[in-house]
Amino acid sequence: MTESRPAPTVVEHLLPPGSQSGPVDLSLVVPALNEAITVGEFVTWCRQGLQAAGVTGQILIVDSSTDATPDIVLGQGGEVLRVPKRGLGRAYIDALPYIRGRWIVMGDADLTYDFRELAPFVAEFRAGAEFVMGSRFSGSIEAGAMPPLHRYFGTPLTTWILNRIYRSRYSDIHCGMRGLTREALERINLKSQSWEYASEMVLKAARLGLRIAEVPVKFYKDREGRLSHHRRAGWLSPWIAGWINLKVMLVYSPDTFLLLPGLLLLGFGLGLSSALAWMGPVTFAGIGFNLHWMLLGLTCATLGYSCVQIGIVARIMHGLRKGIAQSVQAWLVYDRGMVTAGLGVLAGLLLVGRLGWHYIQGGMRLENISYSGIFGLLLILLGFQTFAFTLLLEMAQRVISRPNRP
Repeated sequence: MTESRPAPTVVEHLLPPGSQSGPVDLSLVVPALNEAITVGEFVTWCRQGLQAAGVTGQILIVDSSTDATPDIVLGQGGEVLRVPKRGLGRAYIDALPYIRGRWIVMGDADLTYDFRELAPFVAEFRAGAEFVMGSRFSGSIEAGAMPPLHRYFGTPLTTWILNRIYRSRYSDIHCGMRGLTREALERINLKSQSWEYASEMVLKAARLGLRIAEVPVKFYKDREGRLSHHRRAGWLSPWIAGWINLKVMLVYSPDTFLLLPGLLLLGFGLGLSSALAWMGPVTFAGIGFNLHWMLLGLTCATLGYSCVQIGIVARIMHGLRKGIAQSVQAWLVYDRGMVTAGLGVLAGLLLVGRLGWHYIQGGMRLENISYSGIFGLLLILLGFQTFAFTLLLEMAQRVISRPNRP
């Protein structure tokens, strides 16, 4: 079973002899890349798990191997989807049209997750769960199965970060064994091509408000003679995977750490700048508020406004959360946005023009600091930002509403 075969160049769905296609309760969808050592026993585990759970099932191996993996799967009665593009996330994207079950369980074909124990997933599905996350920490981890760096640092840290950002309660976001309904997989609309699919899936499940459950799973070390894909790729691979997963968390949540801080910065900056523009330098509670405070206010206002804009655009693009983004989009239509931007710039130009007039009258010299003139510069900046933001919202709306082309 070690003979080589060419890598697939087109998508090809292979069925075992005598198989029948049709709807089933549970589809086991598992990517595989050169897993000839383990995949035969893995398919046997899948059949045992389906039988023990009392459900009809489909065993679908998404394969890009150059070894005998697909032949072994077909020989054991499983289906093979040969795909040319590699990557865990890509495998689930390619598999979606071929999934026949109303429920789906995902995992690895390397015998590290025990697919003989599918019953807990099925029980949660029957209880109404839409996304069922496996947890190695609430289950069991065989000695040597997980490097100490992953077990005690990497996975707990990234899980904590995601839970803080998305207000979720996962205990193991990187567990490869997880389940969801077919409808949930379609709603999640995976975009990630590689390892980062794991974080995208769990964070979108939280953002979309799916009914989430968690079940304990067993995690075993690699079989003798098999190297994990991380080890095959070198010592840097786990670090790259962690970095990519962190990137996905941030890309799908800029609104979380930009909107509220941005609003606070904008309010503080506008309040401080407005007060100083109206009263000039003042002393309050023993603190002298002068030019430096005025510049701080200007900086906070412009930075805060930028954060708010990026956060709103992110919400509109992802479409995962409703609220302030829809309100802003409904209010800041093109005409209203342009008028608001124009009025802001005009008011700023008047204040700056007044400063320019005093400058000319003073023989091209300014004797005093003009706080109102600095405030005018702020209004020009915010007016231009509003102009650009209005155009950006219009473009985003046109892209979102554009019909898909074949």
